[in-house]
Amino acid sequence: LYGQYTDQITNFAEKEAAKLLNKKQAQKNHERPLKRDSQVEIKEEHYSKCQDCARRIQKYVTKKLGEDWIFLILLGLVMALVSWGMDYASAKSLQAYKWMYRELHPNVPMQYLAWVTYPLALILFAAIFCHLVSPQAVGSGIPELKTIMRGVVLKEYLTLKAFVAKVVGLTAGLGSGMPVGKEGPFVHIASICAAVLSKFMSIFCGVYENVHRQFDLLVAACAAGVGCCFGAPPGGKWVLFSIEVTSTYFAVRNYWRGFFAATFSAFMFRVLAVWNKDAVTITALFRTNFRMDFPFDLQELPAFAVIGICSGFLGAFFVYLNRQVVLCVRRRKALSQFLTKYRLIYPGVITFLIATLTFPPGFGQFMAGELMPREAISSLFDNYTWAKYTGDPQLLGKSAAWIHPKVSVFVIILLFFLMKFWMSVIATTMPIPCGGFMPVFVLGAAFGRLIGEIMASLFPDGILFDGIVYQILPGGYAVIGAAALTGAVSHTVSTAVICFELTGQIAHILPMMVAVILANMVAQSLQPSLYDSIIQVKKLPYLPDLGWNDISKYNIFVEDIMVQDVKFVFSNCKYRDLQSVLQSTTVKTLPLVDSPETMILLGSVERSELQALLQRHISPERRRLLNREKQQKLSEAPYDGHSKGPWATLPKMKRESFAYVDEDEDTDEKGEPSLGKEMGTGLGTFVPYLFFSLIRVCFHPSGTFRSLRQLIQQLLCRYNRPLETESAVQEPVDVIDTMRPEEIDAWEQEELDKTVCFDSCHVDPSPFQLVERTSLHKTHTLFSLLGLSHAYITSMGKLRGVLALEELQKAIEGSTRSGVRLRPPLASFRDTNRSSISSEKLSQATRVW
Repeated sequence: LYGQYTDQITNFAEKEAAKLLNKKQAQKNHERPLKRDSQVEIKEEHYSKCQDCARRIQKYVTKKLGEDWIFLILLGLVMALVSWGMDYASAKSLQAYKWMYRELHPNVPMQYLAWVTYPLALILFAAIFCHLVSPQAVGSGIPELKTIMRGVVLKEYLTLKAFVAKVVGLTAGLGSGMPVGKEGPFVHIASICAAVLSKFMSIFCGVYENVHRQFDLLVAACAAGVGCCFGAPPGGKWVLFSIEVTSTYFAVRNYWRGFFAATFSAFMFRVLAVWNKDAVTITALFRTNFRMDFPFDLQELPAFAVIGICSGFLGAFFVYLNRQVVLCVRRRKALSQFLTKYRLIYPGVITFLIATLTFPPGFGQFMAGELMPREAISSLFDNYTWAKYTGDPQLLGKSAAWIHPKVSVFVIILLFFLMKFWMSVIATTMPIPCGGFMPVFVLGAAFGRLIGEIMASLFPDGILFDGIVYQILPGGYAVIGAAALTGAVSHTVSTAVICFELTGQIAHILPMMVAVILANMVAQSLQPSLYDSIIQVKKLPYLPDLGWNDISKYNIFVEDIMVQDVKFVFSNCKYRDLQSVLQSTTVKTLPLVDSPETMILLGSVERSELQALLQRHISPERRRLLNREKQQKLSEAPYDGHSKGPWATLPKMKRESFAYVDEDEDTDEKGEPSLGKEMGTGLGTFVPYLFFSLIRVCFHPSGTFRSLRQLIQQLLCRYNRPLETESAVQEPVDVIDTMRPEEIDAWEQEELDKTVCFDSCHVDPSPFQLVERTSLHKTHTLFSLLGLSHAYITSMGKLRGVLALEELQKAIEGSTRSGVRLRPPLASFRDTNRSSISSEKLSQATRVW
């Protein structure tokens, strides 16, 4: 357990090198070809050489196929096919939806029925399908993936059932026209593909079975999932977005994997779109045509800053409202139980309400209700200024839905923003696979377009600068608003660069970065991100972020928050102590110390290992094995007439009965067949064994014909085996458990008083340890960076306490919702006590001088 060095490392290395050299030389001498005595040997040698060559080629090909770039190509290809297939199916579904609505044009009630029934059927199908196939497929997927990336194992999350439920449910949700996104579910789908592919690739290379290697591949899967979601051609900025969303700390060595997978998946996604004639060539998804010479003026920067600040407040309010909707349902037990029992009522009511309000001939005509999410984004990025447009609205194409003859454009955009805001909030809480990126992106574009139209109406002739009049482009404001609001909700900065890739232009880089940074500053000071909020609602084991300006995180130490009452096992403990510890605690890992007096930490042992060790020690199999060995020893021992034990229960027999055996042995010397020699043992041992076995079968309460059959089998197997098979390994024979319950309890109590032997279980000799004066900031950094679930607190090698993820999370949250604000009560007392002790030592030193 302690471990020690018995030799110098240089001497040990030289000895090992000499051993390896001698071993290799012996193998060469052994494999040296012998003289060929016949043509058969020559053929066999040729065959062995060909077989060795084929084996080497197979090993080389297997090694090459097991490399990372093969895995990443397969991952990107699979995700591109899945993304294109889902987009194709959802697009056809939306086309059927709009076709059905148009074909029923004269009949408004039938139009309303079709407009409401179609999405209602798809949403209810998605909800019931996910519930029956895999409930883990519900929701976004990014919060759970953040938890998995942190080292927490979530059961049934990365399985094929979850993949099928996610793909089918998301396709139905997107095809319904509801305000739901797909970027979060695509991250989940990509992570499932990576997990399944890693199991497949482990056939070629065993490194894919490593848990840490799978985490590295999940990072690439996140980038590939987000990259093929929209098919932005470069694909690199989606890697930044996946890093910001899923990782607290990121290993730079995994960046090329994410970049390669995202680029390949996005490229294949756009190639499939061109092949299906959905696009002419590989271009941006929402391509814009803003002028490139002077897309904006510096005097417009205050308006862009206002968009960023307002987007920060709106993003924080979106996250707060989303969390309150979920908590409102969960806090009311009667409502929660009712919705749990009737699962289809909640998504059905929400879908019916949204479809009713967006019905184009009804209230939907005042909020562009006929536009689907992707159509709304394309029209909001339009170059035309709707407030000044006086021509035929039908010439604008899809943008004609924003122009109403009796209602102002500002009212329509404002109603669209307000109605879609709360619709998106409650739609993302439905029990179906759905994301929040696209709904928020649409909301941000609408808000930015509203500000742009207001600016265009305030400055109808444009802005004069340096003798040149620059017209205001409301579409540019929409792009900036989309980037700012999505950045505020997700707490990411890479959304600015994502908008460049989606629109295909980099003209508004300066105002977009200003707006996104301001939105992040406001939102992060008010609310957590949408994904962290979902983590808090679901109570997933994840560490919240520390505040920016909290000086207390440097003044709070591990000794203030650790658990001092630690359950442990020691090296010379009894099995009874081990049983009591396992019954009194439910922790997954227990520390192993030298003794309760010294408390020197030797390592840690998993709870499953200790349970298996205890169960093996007092298992019925081990009890029967010991009983069988004891019976074999007793049966092999010669009977002397005075020994006690099983032989004491036999009736006293006459000595003349053994004289017959001696006569048979004498006659055997004359050439007659001897039963004793034929059986391979003396009848002096066989006859007592036979009598004792018969008496045990006849007089034991459980003696039956089955026992008699087993006795005959034992006798035949033991005494009627040929001599040539005596040396063979005998198969284990089932022994009747003759111990009564009282005897079994006594045997278990006797075994529990024995000392535990930890040689048969795996002991981690180096569990993660912290000292008592480690600050909260450093502890949070180490837990987040290494994905720790617990750490032992030691002082000079002695175990002082333990700090688990739950205690650290409570310490960070503290008594306030925004994080650590107050120091613990003992902190000031400890500092004053230490300062007084140091002053006393200083005064004593001055006295000595």
